[in-house]
Amino acid sequence: MRMRTFGALMVTLGALWGSPAAAQLKVGDRAPEFTLPAATRDTILHAGIALADARAKGKVILAFYPANWSGGCTKEMCTMRDGFSELASLEATIFGISGDYVYSHREWAKQLDLPFTLLSDHDHAVAKQYASYNPERGYNRRTVFVVDRDGTITYVDMEYKVSSPESFDRLRSALR
Repeated sequence: MRMRTFGALMVTLGALWGSPAAAQLKVGDRAPEFTLPAATRDTILHAGIALADARAKGKVILAFYPANWSGGCTKEMCTMRDGFSELASLEATIFGISGDYVYSHREWAKQLDLPFTLLSDHDHAVAKQYASYNPERGYNRRTVFVVDRDGTITYVDMEYKVSSPESFDRLRSALR
């Protein structure tokens, strides 16, 4: 009896903390709604941006990444930047999401000349909802979701790779 109770507690805690025991979202699931503080290369939006408002305008790309200023994350966001016009022509809005504060986001977006918004999920609450948080390392996993106007997840890549163009090519194909 004690083992069953302990096991149930661990599964519950895992779901709350984003461990592998957390339910992974899949294509066709309803996207968890959120509002997060945001920054662009020009502005900080402390009041935040709501997913519901963004998806009302078209598809939304949620690109979770570990941290600003790191090599892999810089490459990932620069790939999104370089493909921005094409993704925008497919009616997609890009949001990069990490645990970094909005002040770091603004400076990093300035340095990289990012034409899209970075969202600050400092307590990783949203990353945990999307099973994109790595509790062992204390930061987000590199994952990508596409949410349509209705709030349905239409694309999931739980292991987005920046080392080759294949992950970005799959994202682009999914948007078409």
